[in-house]
Amino acid sequence: MIDISESVMQVLLAFIVVGPLIGAAAALLPAPPGLKGKSPEQAVLRHGVLVTGAVLIAAIVLALGFDHDHPSKMQATTDISWIPALDVRIHLGTDGISLPLLVLTALLTFLCALYSYFKMPAGPTPKAFVALVLVLESGTLATFAVLDLLLFFLAFEMVLIPMYFLIARWGGAQRQAAAWKFILFTLLGSVVMLLGLLLIGIKAGTFDMVALATDNGRSLTTSVQVIAVLAIGVGLAVKTPMWPLHSWLPDAHTAAPTVGSVLLAGVLLKMGTYGFVRILLPIAPEGLHTFAPYLAAFAVVGIIYGSLACLALVRQGAKGDLKRLIAYSSVGHMGFVLLGIATMTPTGVNGALFANIAHGLITGLLFFLVGALKDRTGTTDLDTLAEETGAALYGKAPRLGGLLAFAAVASLGLPGLAGFWGEMLALFGAFKPADDLSRPAFLTFMAVAALGTLLTAAYMLLVVRRVCMGATPRPETPKLADVRSYEFAAWTPLVVLTVVAGLWPKALLGLTDPAVQQLLAGGTR
Repeated sequence: MIDISESVMQVLLAFIVVGPLIGAAAALLPAPPGLKGKSPEQAVLRHGVLVTGAVLIAAIVLALGFDHDHPSKMQATTDISWIPALDVRIHLGTDGISLPLLVLTALLTFLCALYSYFKMPAGPTPKAFVALVLVLESGTLATFAVLDLLLFFLAFEMVLIPMYFLIARWGGAQRQAAAWKFILFTLLGSVVMLLGLLLIGIKAGTFDMVALATDNGRSLTTSVQVIAVLAIGVGLAVKTPMWPLHSWLPDAHTAAPTVGSVLLAGVLLKMGTYGFVRILLPIAPEGLHTFAPYLAAFAVVGIIYGSLACLALVRQGAKGDLKRLIAYSSVGHMGFVLLGIATMTPTGVNGALFANIAHGLITGLLFFLVGALKDRTGTTDLDTLAEETGAALYGKAPRLGGLLAFAAVASLGLPGLAGFWGEMLALFGAFKPADDLSRPAFLTFMAVAALGTLLTAAYMLLVVRRVCMGATPRPETPKLADVRSYEFAAWTPLVVLTVVAGLWPKALLGLTDPAVQQLLAGGTR
């Protein structure tokens, strides 16, 4: 690690949050003559790569300068009064919980910008596309960096409009209906969440998340905490998404362009689970304790429901869509994250945070691969891929087939890859939940969730068998292009990090565990 002064760390974090917004504004301006290159469209796409690349470099330098000996301490903090009448402050900071999410967001957005430079989705002007992606990045990064409840809400909402337009303008079939469903579900959830945030701020006398976490709910009565957790939890559960508030997700993923699906699964879903850990767990612990068994129950139902939906889609003759299948798999994977949080133990919460990062890496890779498959075959229908086009990727595009098989086994939780540790720790947390929670109930939840891991393995292996092996290609079947150089560049970091996180989990758990221990003990210094 490198020694960087606190003032430089503050500047880096501020740039990470604000830089994409400035880049979005610049993307809408005419390109200088010397930078146009072959066309203005290429210039603005190149601009997107440069801005997201600069943000990624800043995030990596921030991670290298982070004091890894004290990951529970808020670092790179900025605290400036913004709206004195409401005591709202521009309060930024990062600790071992938020730092991995900041780096993941910066990485995935850069890879999406790089991929789009070579494979821009069909639709309106690239200027609007690049600007929307950068605004989306800024809102997501701000969500993970802000330490004021109202600022958190503004950042949480900031991502909705860019994602709506990415789906509605650059998506595939049924994109308008999917975009409207996405915006209506998330906006309605956010209205309820705002009421809960205001209740906490008014009753506690501050919106400062650090002060509230340190207070650990002592200034809030149990009834206030219960109402706040119910209201805020609904908004966060929609974004996660938790069953039965998940129905917007499959439609949004199916209609979204490739990079939209990558960002939606890789980072936007994490905003909901991050809110549970950053806000509800330390600020309203008694309220969350009241709802923990119900949260765990909804989580395990989501695990089984997502797996059964995937099994229904993958069976022969079901005309299942591969993107839709991966979307339903996300419902199951995020169920493990919610189960870990519901245990209210260091083991379970650490598992939830690990599963968050693993899901971002693996599912981001899966959506990239499915997008590439659609570009080559013109379809994501499993029956068409397996029978009519004779995809048989192992024989026709071996590198692409190998990567799809790798992502599938990583998603099912193969030991040695990133997907394994989060789910295992969530199950361990359920085996021995917090002292006042019903252990028999959580043992039941653990058994049901463990069944979900078997179902996940079943549908993922069926996907590999049907798409990668498939039918014997007919002589007249056109050849498929294998992995191209730009695809290799965009996907390699995700593959490497999936392996590294699986083989060296301490790199991530060493960051999250001290911060989680402190949150559960009574806040963040």
